[in-house]
Amino acid sequence: MEYLATFFTHSGAIKYQRHMRGLKVNAELMPVPRKVSSNCGIAARFVFDGDIKTVISDDIEQVLTIKDREYILIYKAGEL
Repeated sequence: MEYLATFFTHSGAIKYQRHMRGLKVNAELMPVPRKVSSNCGIAARFVFDGDIKTVISDDIEQVLTIKDREYILIYKAGEL
């Protein structure tokens, strides 16, 4: 499944990209799409087939799935 994660800070986004690289998951950093609000303006787009809860970190503001060019919120910090 394809996901978009947003972050509280730029450094959190970079740290998360490194973490995902260690898991052999390509997380591409990009500007947050206008349809999605974010604190720092950087998002990570990635494909992951496992349990998304296993790759949630404290740096993540929210995680959305991407289906047919639509963003569906599946996680918001503090609500898991």
